[in-house]
Amino acid sequence: MDTSNRTVFLPGATSGIGLALARHLRAAGSTVVVGGRRADLLETLAAEGFTTVAIDVTDPASVESARDTVLHEHPDLDTVVTMSGVMLVEDLRDPAHFAAAQKTVETNLLGTIRLVDAFTPHLLARGSGTIVTVTSGIGFLPFPLMPTYAATKAGVHAYSEALRAQLAGTGVEVTELVPPAVATSPEVKRSNPAALDLEEFVTEVMGLLGADPTPHEILVEGVRMHRWAERDGTYDELVARRSQALVTLPGR
Repeated sequence: MDTSNRTVFLPGATSGIGLALARHLRAAGSTVVVGGRRADLLETLAAEGFTTVAIDVTDPASVESARDTVLHEHPDLDTVVTMSGVMLVEDLRDPAHFAAAQKTVETNLLGTIRLVDAFTPHLLARGSGTIVTVTSGIGFLPFPLMPTYAATKAGVHAYSEALRAQLAGTGVEVTELVPPAVATSPEVKRSNPAALDLEEFVTEVMGLLGADPTPHEILVEGVRMHRWAERDGTYDELVARRSQALVTLPGR
């Protein structure tokens, strides 16, 4: 993937990993459109020089409107990165967790499917392009404090595999970005000292995206222990270690 001349749409990239990736792609020479829900963040990014578009991936009409806007302004769009996602803590002993579970599924899994459905016909018509789905190391090595988040990311992984198989031979690539814990803010770093530095993570991601051929999975070194835990025989030990975070739930 030549990151120096792409036209990229990154919905859900108004902060964190998505914004850092958008900045790196633009610096490499690509045209970048950033999508998001918050008008204030979109205004700030527009002032920074980004093209922006409002989008809520839980709303089918919003996704269709954003697609039409992006393709009208950038008919040469060739890359879509499905960055939108939420990470919510849930206590499965309390039925009230269902609201968080529903929001997580609606955003992370169904939101990804809506985005893919919205832009796949355009990419197929042009005969080339790349869809980058975004999962997580937690999709391969669950974090019991965020059960539905893990389930949705595992679901996006499976969906990505099926999408790649169905689009084989069309010229449209499907690549899965698998982040580990990344320090997207000083608060994240304080709460999780093992989280990767954001700039180091995105720099490594850019190098992997530029490989020829583009890998099916973008795996930075820091996520490999999670991706291959079952193969390496460390799965049970690492899940047990992650389960220690459950003590932070009320009443534990």
